[in-house]
Amino acid sequence: MTSPAHTSAPYDALLLLSFGGPEGPEDVLPFLENVTRGRNIPRERLEEVGEHYYLFGGVSPINQQCRDLKAAIEADFAAHAVELPVYWGNRNWTPYLADTVRQMRADGIRRAAAFVTSAYSGYSTNDQYLEDIERAREEVPDAPVIDKLPVYCDRPGFLEPFADAAQDALNRLPEDARLVFTAHSVPLDQPNRELYVAELETAARTVASKAAPGKPWDLVYQSRSGPPTQPWLEPQITDHLEKLSGEGVRAVAVVPIGFVSDHMEVKFDLDVEAAERAAELGVAFARAATPGNDPRFAALPRHLLADAT
Repeated sequence: MTSPAHTSAPYDALLLLSFGGPEGPEDVLPFLENVTRGRNIPRERLEEVGEHYYLFGGVSPINQQCRDLKAAIEADFAAHAVELPVYWGNRNWTPYLADTVRQMRADGIRRAAAFVTSAYSGYSTNDQYLEDIERAREEVPDAPVIDKLPVYCDRPGFLEPFADAAQDALNRLPEDARLVFTAHSVPLDQPNRELYVAELETAARTVASKAAPGKPWDLVYQSRSGPPTQPWLEPQITDHLEKLSGEGVRAVAVVPIGFVSDHMEVKFDLDVEAAERAAELGVAFARAATPGNDPRFAALPRHLLADAT
């Protein structure tokens, strides 16, 4: 690693930028309204999705996971003499990004690097965060410059925790278990969708080669939303479980390769919906952990900052 002064230049802060989530039942519908603003989603659909959160007390895990990751990044910085403050802002819930940018300006921050809790290219996974940054800066006069750090789906700090977790999930199942990677589905007409899929395939291939060399694997999708008439990436995880069951597969290890932490779309769409469908089909099911605040993942911002200098 480079020296602390070189590592931090030209930045004087790190911004942890995430999606956000409700932290109580009263937050759920306002949060979902924020997420879907401008998309004309019927109220009934919001209430239906809200039930997923109410199963967990109206609390999404994502905010606490961000607190834990922020603390882990700060610990990694301290251990490597990187003297940068770490801020945290969200797209859709408190702490809102614009409020964080306002605090950064008040603290005298002039230029920050943003580490986003999304590892891939694509519109919703990368470009939309760039738009969020610019929108927040427009709200704050004399806002600091904020540069988003590059996508990191090919980095060891992201892939190695997944490889260990995939191996752990396989160890909980019979030897002939199928390895199934999942990621958030997106509309087929979404900008940069092809690059998103290519990066997912490469990441899944890398993890599979480390966790279970030679074992067959699949890449499928989850958490689809939007009108049924709009084509999205397929197959969906529950449909794929049915297909595998029909082919005689009796156990699956599911690796949420598209996610960096166990937030709601992992906890409900996999741990509840997919697990229940697998049980109905008589298929043993184990879900691999996401990187979360694994020290290797928490070190990624430091490595990305070093590469940026």
